[in-house]
Amino acid sequence: NDFRQPVLVAREAATVDLLSGGRFQLGLGAGSIDAEYDQAGLGFDAGGTRVERLTEGVTIIKGLFSGQPMTFVGRHYRVTSHTIAPLPVQRPQPPILIGGNGRRLLSLAAREADIVGLSGITFRRGGAAPDVSGWKISGVDERLQLMRTVAGNDRFACVELNALLQRVIVTGNRRGAAEELTIRWHQLNADDILQSPYVLIGTVDEMVEDLRARRER
Repeated sequence: NDFRQPVLVAREAATVDLLSGGRFQLGLGAGSIDAEYDQAGLGFDAGGTRVERLTEGVTIIKGLFSGQPMTFVGRHYRVTSHTIAPLPVQRPQPPILIGGNGRRLLSLAAREADIVGLSGITFRRGGAAPDVSGWKISGVDERLQLMRTVAGNDRFACVELNALLQRVIVTGNRRGAAEELTIRWHQLNADDILQSPYVLIGTVDEMVEDLRARRER
């Protein structure tokens, strides 16, 4: 979100939705890695501020998609009686995906997104220390329960969930491959890795079985 002003995002997204015949999905995130901001010459604010700014951005984008004049005054953005053209083909809007792992971000996604993209990784110290403890099944369940509570059962039932695969290894030795990964991901043991929705390890048939089981779970 911090790389693009939300009015511009809404204009471009609506145009791409029109040009693609209504096949567009808009993915948004709060930003997580300090180095990316440094490279772009942008200041890297605290996570709460970045999520707050994304929250305002989502409000503006959705308002502009409606086709009505949009006025918004927030801490980070100001829009006055603005409309966009063309409007998106999909109504009321193209599906919005919000991705991340932090609780404030996922709470926003539970309230506003059509699709929630779970990344599993929390970047600490400006992205220098990736924390993968959330890959454990207990961490996944905790985040899903948080989103269900925030969204309410009716809305949560309509939200599409996905998990960002961080590693895919085709092998006949699942456990051996998982054990090797514990050297890098020392917060996890082999069982944690094999059960995690963020990793696929095994033969093709084993991966298919895992994906089906994860979908049902």
